[in-house]
Amino acid sequence: MGYKGVGLPTHTATTTRTKPSKMYKEKEDVVRWIFKFVGRRKKILFIISILVFIRVLYVWHGEEGQKVEAPHSDSTNKEPLSNIHNNLSYVGKASKAFRPRPPPYFRGYTLPPDHPCNRFKLPPPPADKKRTGPRPCPVCYLPLEEAIALMPSSPSFSPILKNLTYIHEKPLNRKTEFGGSDFGGYPTLKQRRRYFNIKGTMSVHCGFVKGRQPGRGTGFDINEKDLLEMKRCRGIVVASTVFDAFDDVKSPSNISKYSEQTVCFFMFIDEKTESSLKRDKRFNRTTKKVGLWRIVVVHNLPYTDGRRNGKVPKLLVHRLFPNSRYSLWMDGKLDLVVDPHQILERFLWRENVTFAISRHYKRFDVFVEAEANKAAGKYANASIDFQVDFYKKEGLTPYSTAKLPVTSDVPEGCVILREHVPISNLFTCLWFNEVDRFTSRDQISFSTVRDKIAARTKWNVSMFLDCQRRNFVVQRYHLADQEKLKKKPKETKSNGHTPSTGIGQQRFA
Repeated sequence: MGYKGVGLPTHTATTTRTKPSKMYKEKEDVVRWIFKFVGRRKKILFIISILVFIRVLYVWHGEEGQKVEAPHSDSTNKEPLSNIHNNLSYVGKASKAFRPRPPPYFRGYTLPPDHPCNRFKLPPPPADKKRTGPRPCPVCYLPLEEAIALMPSSPSFSPILKNLTYIHEKPLNRKTEFGGSDFGGYPTLKQRRRYFNIKGTMSVHCGFVKGRQPGRGTGFDINEKDLLEMKRCRGIVVASTVFDAFDDVKSPSNISKYSEQTVCFFMFIDEKTESSLKRDKRFNRTTKKVGLWRIVVVHNLPYTDGRRNGKVPKLLVHRLFPNSRYSLWMDGKLDLVVDPHQILERFLWRENVTFAISRHYKRFDVFVEAEANKAAGKYANASIDFQVDFYKKEGLTPYSTAKLPVTSDVPEGCVILREHVPISNLFTCLWFNEVDRFTSRDQISFSTVRDKIAARTKWNVSMFLDCQRRNFVVQRYHLADQEKLKKKPKETKSNGHTPSTGIGQQRFA
């Protein structure tokens, strides 16, 4: 008798031996089983060791994952700056170790307590009796390398609204109470009210309604080569316009080599401005550029009013650049003099907001702003009155400290900083719809759209000081005003509204 695979001696019975007892056979079986087990125990112990090691490794990884995985959070949460730097340096190293997954949303950060920007305070305005108009003030920017490193890797949280699509109408439905256009569509007042009822998925009027893709047969048409370049812009876009040869085109300055290579600079012009620009020595006919600006000629403009045409790229930049993450819009009369990464870090990322605009340096109340527009002849008085009365019936009240922490109802709308998340895209779509329905004076409709969205969500607009805006853009006169000033004696040119120089920037290491 034997066991396969075990070398035990066999026992043969002889005539001289007595028959083994039953107890003896049981003992013999036990002994043989023990010898067999001893022969295999090294293999068994080895297998057990491997299983234990795998189990310990799995538990260790699970605990590490719980430590680094960021939970879903809204945009009010803050993350220490040191943690962000640690994560950046950790992810940047080539290693086979477990890597933390990026958080689902950008949660903001705070500068270290001893950082100079935390101690920074605005100095009092210089005492200059000859100059009473607006002027720039110092701004605490981070060094360029820090600002670039702090660019969020994940999008910011968009409260409630997660999926936003845009209405395409063919043929157009012109049945509406009043207002609208072939470019923006003719949403009814019922649709307008529904758009302010924020939901997870929404489809709204947002310009370009005659075509499925902006720039192709929609009005505000752009050639295919330029559309392709706009589609390729996936990071930061700086955009501006000059229509009716109203301003000259001047390239941004003080821009880093890194931003020159990674940021998209697009200047939209009409055919009239193109004719004027061809006589400018700064215009490169081969590259179609003026300095950093890529010049894009727009055809089939949707409006007869150049100011209203300018609202298309101003408010609908997310539609023209569908793959971009951030945008900096600036009027054609402005010259950019600070790197876009530093501007976005200071006014968007550090503040943990998705929309920032400067407030008017002097006016805070919509009713006061409307009267100033009427006095300056910016639009027909009857149209302004109709718009303000409409908002008043909806609940618009004069600005007061009771609206704090909201600091103003009137923006200085020549610069807009945005992150292209659904809620900020909805805001500019609905703001554009008001401009399309009522007057083109977007300062009048701004607070109504802002407050209606804020009433439904935790989202709001950040409004920084106008003197801070004047720090990173230099404001020039329109061409017509420049011609008038040339005809005046030199001693009368300093009239309290001289374009700012951008002097007084503060950058701290």
